[in-house]
Amino acid sequence: MSGIIPDIASWALGGGVGRGEEDNSQTNAREESSSQTQPAAISGEDMRAKRMARLAAMEAQNSAASGNGSAANMDVDDSSSKASKPSVKETAQPMEVDSPTPSKPASDSTVDAAVEPAAKKKKAPPVDAKKKLRRTKVVMLRRVLQVTFGTEATDRAPSCVHLTLDDDEMYNPQKTPGGIEKRHVAEILAARLSLPPSSRSLETVPHQPSGLIAYLGGCHKRAGEEAKELRQSKKKDTSTLEALGEILEEITLQVVSYAASSLMVPDLFELASEAPMQLAKCLASTATDPINSITFDVQGKNTSFYACLCEELHSQDGLDTTIDAVTKCITESLVKCKSLVDDIPDGGLGTKALYLTSALREMCSNKKAAVVLSNNPAFLLPPANTAQAVQVVKVDPPYMAQPQAAMSIRISGVKRRSGLGLESQTILGLVLRLGVPSASPTVVSAFQAPARRSPSDIRSTQAGFRRTLETYQSKCNELVKALLVSSGADSRQKVIQWITDALVINSNAAGSHPDPRKISTYEFLFNLSAVMLKMCDPFISDQKKAALVDPGFVCSPDALRGVYAITGDDALPRLGENVSTDGVTYNPKNSFVPLCFFYCSRALALSIVPDANLYENTLRRLSSLHRHINARGGDVVADPRFNMFLASQHSQEIVMQSPSYVSDVFRYYNLAAGLFLNMPKEQLKTMPEHIIGDICSVLVYGAQFAEKLMAGLDFSNLFKLVVMLLSKDCASLVRNYNVRAELGDVLHDVFLPSNSSDRRRNVPDSVTCDPLQMGQPYLTSNKLALETLAPSLLLLYGEVEHTGYYEKMSYRVKIAALLKYLWECPAHKPAFKAIAGDEESFDTFANGIVNEMNTQYADAIKALVSIRSTQLLMANQQEWATRGEEEREQIEERYANDESQSRNMLALCTSVLKMLGFLSTDDDIRTMFTKPEMRQRLADMLLFVLQKIVGSRGLDLKVDNPESYGFRPKEMLQDLCAVFSSFASDDEFQKSCARSGYYSPELMQKALKTCRKQGLLVGESLDLFTLLAGKVEDAHKALADEEELYDGAPEEFMDPITQEWMESPVTLPSGNVTDLKTIKQHLLNDPHDPFNRSPLNLDQCVPAKELREKMKAWLEEKKKTKGSS
Repeated sequence: MSGIIPDIASWALGGGVGRGEEDNSQTNAREESSSQTQPAAISGEDMRAKRMARLAAMEAQNSAASGNGSAANMDVDDSSSKASKPSVKETAQPMEVDSPTPSKPASDSTVDAAVEPAAKKKKAPPVDAKKKLRRTKVVMLRRVLQVTFGTEATDRAPSCVHLTLDDDEMYNPQKTPGGIEKRHVAEILAARLSLPPSSRSLETVPHQPSGLIAYLGGCHKRAGEEAKELRQSKKKDTSTLEALGEILEEITLQVVSYAASSLMVPDLFELASEAPMQLAKCLASTATDPINSITFDVQGKNTSFYACLCEELHSQDGLDTTIDAVTKCITESLVKCKSLVDDIPDGGLGTKALYLTSALREMCSNKKAAVVLSNNPAFLLPPANTAQAVQVVKVDPPYMAQPQAAMSIRISGVKRRSGLGLESQTILGLVLRLGVPSASPTVVSAFQAPARRSPSDIRSTQAGFRRTLETYQSKCNELVKALLVSSGADSRQKVIQWITDALVINSNAAGSHPDPRKISTYEFLFNLSAVMLKMCDPFISDQKKAALVDPGFVCSPDALRGVYAITGDDALPRLGENVSTDGVTYNPKNSFVPLCFFYCSRALALSIVPDANLYENTLRRLSSLHRHINARGGDVVADPRFNMFLASQHSQEIVMQSPSYVSDVFRYYNLAAGLFLNMPKEQLKTMPEHIIGDICSVLVYGAQFAEKLMAGLDFSNLFKLVVMLLSKDCASLVRNYNVRAELGDVLHDVFLPSNSSDRRRNVPDSVTCDPLQMGQPYLTSNKLALETLAPSLLLLYGEVEHTGYYEKMSYRVKIAALLKYLWECPAHKPAFKAIAGDEESFDTFANGIVNEMNTQYADAIKALVSIRSTQLLMANQQEWATRGEEEREQIEERYANDESQSRNMLALCTSVLKMLGFLSTDDDIRTMFTKPEMRQRLADMLLFVLQKIVGSRGLDLKVDNPESYGFRPKEMLQDLCAVFSSFASDDEFQKSCARSGYYSPELMQKALKTCRKQGLLVGESLDLFTLLAGKVEDAHKALADEEELYDGAPEEFMDPITQEWMESPVTLPSGNVTDLKTIKQHLLNDPHDPFNRSPLNLDQCVPAKELREKMKAWLEEKKKTKGSS
């Protein structure tokens, strides 16, 4: 666009016609004179001064014409000039169709109207081709440029701006018989663009766009549409098509040229005031008016006004400046946004964040513009370990549930390289930080008094917010995709670096109590994960593309960029031990696919995974609060705290119950499971451990709170992965006991069929059943599950001993339910039979069954007693009112803890007894329970529970709503006595019961009497329990005589741990001696020497043969002495 300023000066001063002028051989005298006197160059200031002088002269001319009663400058003539108007019938001709008219002077038009009826009877005269062409051009310019010119009333249209030109060349048939030509386009546009914003000529019906950029963009689109119609036209001759096509082509060139000039030269036209803002507004309008978008025309985006404008600006080295100015306009408005649902003052780009993000998205529809955006200084954070990275910046804190945190951020600011710094200081951060925060005034107002509202009303409100969020996330995805995919390698690397920074600086967001000053908001992290899921969508849906996910990514420091660090403070644990990057070669076929896959996994770990836990905690608090309010006789509906937590739940569900988002998460994890299943173990052990934990967390969340969203999705890979990781072959691979326990939770919560008696959730059958196996449950039809799952669960039952005190109770309850379901399935019987052959695994399982059972049940009963006491206190309103507020809160907190403990403990105790009941019916498994190291502990555990149930007031303990705690003492007594009956014929078990410190003849007889009275045992079970009671009493008497033999035994013969006579003494590496069954039992719980804490295994224990012979001799001597006496 060389020499653009002189060209503009030429037409602005009344002499030039812009582009195409030098190609026209027919120029008038005024043009020749102008071209001869035109200087070689003119300054911008001189040009503007002359243009203003000319515009002033034009205004004076218009005023004079108006004073003489002329309607030359009016869009619609005054009523006083009606007499001089042609008839309505003549002026109201369709613009697109040229009616045949006789060749006569225009001044005779009124006569034509008068004799029209007669004329219809005559043969129409030949059509004047030039007049028709001239009329066609005028009509076309009306449609495309929306302008009119000429002195006749018929030359006007309400929807067009009427222009007053310097001479009549364009509409005088004597001067230009063929009408408007290509060379006239620039002057027409110049006259239109030179109008001041206050000109009455701009008052059209309907209104034309007020801004210059919007007007020129509309002209460009309409010109393209006209050109398409011309190409498809079959009625016009070739010469007419060529003439019209030349004009349209010139229009498209000139509107782009004028737009570029207006953006590069400020104040070139008054209508171009704040041209960058005008361009931003046009880009933003795509969200509300896509039909008139400047980024797309009839031939696509590459020929659109915006694409041509970017090319023109780029050719003149003005693209960078223009795009930066437009970006500034958009980001200045984005900064004012705090959520998607709160309006901001309209600064010209609308009041919603969607418009602003749409503007950025449309701006990036051009590759060169997207590159400029990615090179903007505000696109990336400063690198780590730089002075700029630790610079403190002041930010407007986001909506937060904790006002203190928001105040701290407002006062102290945040580091530039931080979560909130990323949101406030980068372009994509400003975009992705916006969501539907629960603390937004709009959201708070929408969920006011939720306890009084109907579920359908709440769902409707959630759906409205969810649509807003999903529409915005879709636009965010389009923006990021445009920068990643369509803008070249340089822009792609910038976006990847931005995402890397976002993941690295938010690495602590998955913690239990992250610092809000250092991490990004939940809204930002959710939007980031939603965008990453969409980036993964092409290979989630295509197995061939999924094969491009190279596992070597997680061991390549260059590829990871710190996101999955292997060493250092930010290191993420791997499934296997001693994972190293030494010697790792990473040469993927496609580097972008594995990056998307593993970055998406990290984004989910920072968003939906911690928020699933947060959502569950919210529901727990609601449930607890509901019980407490009811317990003290309060009104749940009116309680402000209850309504606050309920509103929080509803606002969280906007995202956590989003069908599209949650289903995308499930689809992603099923893909991940499929990839892990096909990995060699050496590669699988390098995978980040958190991915397996995240899979478990999300699946359990879905089964508990979003089961309807799981319907119709494929979970087959996930089931197979869980079974494989639980198998004994992978036990050393998944070393984290909590993760292994969570795998068991997945099997119970997700894949245990809904018709199971232990099933509490309503997960769809499409999730629990395999469509490839005739709809049979995965648990009973999968080959690997049939071979390995039963022993895997037995092993897991013992392993969860190493998890938290309260967690292990919940884990074991679910494992017991799974084992019961598998036990009832004939296809699993062979696997259960094989259990008896694996002593080590079975010992671990059996140890888990009896461990802490005594303490668990005792603590459960103690908690129930405390619960009953608190219930009586709260029920006494007078007594309760005398307690201070602080004391009441303490009592309520203790009450909640007691409820939780009793519920978990009783559930575990019940599940243990039921599991023992069905397992002990198998002879081989029952034999495993009666091994020396296990037999006594089993007898002690059963007798202790029996004592608590039928002992002092055990069956008479009363609490309100006992079923809510799982307190069913009669059912527990029935299960317990059934287990006793299974071992009734075992002589050694009888002796173990007699030897137990919890046994007394009265206890067994009382239990027998209760079972008969309540009908808890009948038939063979009752007979066996009766037999056992008698046998144990006989054994108890015999043991009393036997114990006399051990009186006075040397201390070295007694076990130093149990203080009992040692039956099989062994020497430990530390030199200490203990009984074999004692050390076996100890090693089930602790693999260390009990005396010096050094590592120990059973193979290191050596039989103390010399000591055993010595003990044997001493005992024989004692028996002889007793016999002789």
